[in-house]
Amino acid sequence: MEYEAPLTTGILHRRYKRFLADVVLDSGETITVHCPNTGSMVGCAEPGMRVWLSHSDRPSRQYAHTWEQVEVARGIRVGIHTGRTNRLVAEALTDPALIPEVSGGGAPRAEVKVPDEPMRADFQLEGDGRFIEVKNVTAAVDAGVAVFPDAPSSRGVRHLEVLQRLVERGQGAMLVFCAQRPDVDEIRPADQIDPAYGSALRASRSAGVDVIGVGATPNGDGIRVDRRIPVTT
Repeated sequence: MEYEAPLTTGILHRRYKRFLADVVLDSGETITVHCPNTGSMVGCAEPGMRVWLSHSDRPSRQYAHTWEQVEVARGIRVGIHTGRTNRLVAEALTDPALIPEVSGGGAPRAEVKVPDEPMRADFQLEGDGRFIEVKNVTAAVDAGVAVFPDAPSSRGVRHLEVLQRLVERGQGAMLVFCAQRPDVDEIRPADQIDPAYGSALRASRSAGVDVIGVGATPNGDGIRVDRRIPVTT
């Protein structure tokens, strides 16, 4: 995935009201930007961190800039824009070397209503009908380990329960964790943050839901999914 234009750089002053952040640009100007991440962003929203912003010329937007990336350690960028995750995974789903589990399953269709369930799946494969849900992972890591979620997520638990019911009815289902940071080599459920999610993840995996992880590396031009990451439950 490539950005449409070069990103603007600055220093994070504060993040607030979930969807807003104040950034001091390299020019010295302070602006308010849109924060496209509803999670707690633990480890990724500390004042003083270097950030990268995209810009939109649409006159209907209240805030022209969107927060895209943050530098959490020297040379380590994290993509915090959760709206980019599905596009990244859509690209990965067409790469049989990266996700061979979907080979022969057909092209992915986005935002598909799951019949008789309170959920729209991120993707459904046109060939075998498999439903795929995607989760963005940004939480701070310890020795290469990232966790999900970074805040209690009843919605995430509900999605896992739907995926489990699908496989129990003989329908294929997959959960893809996408870590938009290069310093991750393992993903785990954040039991200390949301034990219900961890329990639901283990139950759905035991029932037959495919659970996989991929890693993406952000840079100044875009973000590229470049590796598999094991998910330990």
